[in-house]
Amino acid sequence: MLASRGPALCTALRRAAPGGLASFHCSARRHRPARVAVVLSGCGVYDGTEIHEASAILVHLSRGGAEVQMYAPDVPQMHVIDHSKGQPAEAESRNVLVESARIARGKIASLAKLTTADHDAVIFPGGFGAAKNFLCCISPVLAAKVLSGAEVTVGHEEEEGGKWPYAGTAGAIKELGGKHCVKEVTEAHVDTKNKVVTTPAFMCETQLHHIFDGIGAMVKNVLKLTGK
Repeated sequence: MLASRGPALCTALRRAAPGGLASFHCSARRHRPARVAVVLSGCGVYDGTEIHEASAILVHLSRGGAEVQMYAPDVPQMHVIDHSKGQPAEAESRNVLVESARIARGKIASLAKLTTADHDAVIFPGGFGAAKNFLCCISPVLAAKVLSGAEVTVGHEEEEGGKWPYAGTAGAIKELGGKHCVKEVTEAHVDTKNKVVTTPAFMCETQLHHIFDGIGAMVKNVLKLTGK
């Protein structure tokens, strides 16, 4: 899970991302309460946004008094997964924005309309949709790809008997020039230079409340960075 504030990430995203981010303007406007954009990538862990992560983010943002606007790219999904089987649903096509609206309860806008002039921070929930429908890989890798030397975490760097099944992602972060910081699932890492906050979330096989607590730590640090 990835969250960021400030012009650095949005400048890099505008260079690296597909046309849907062409209108992502890089300026900042200070308001109270904090105004946070949440960018979704569909609905469902294997082909879109991880629903529990998105819900936890929204709960913690609400508790923190933030104003939230959700966005998603208005593009076809890479593919559709039958989550009961974990396999692609052949000959089925879905739209990322339409699917994301399920999580947003209909209150969502096209990612093309997102500008940093309207927000103090942006949060990208995890899920394989961040890999398949945005840029390269699970959302912290997004920061490593577009911000040279960014510090992020996806948890641990060894699988540890299956507790961290996606530990290899740390290697991908390093290959992209990022710095991986080992953290527990209940923790968040703050890259103060780039104003990027990450937490492992479902990179770890653990109880749901631990993931919820880690997301809470991430949101708390994001709101702290906004100064609101």
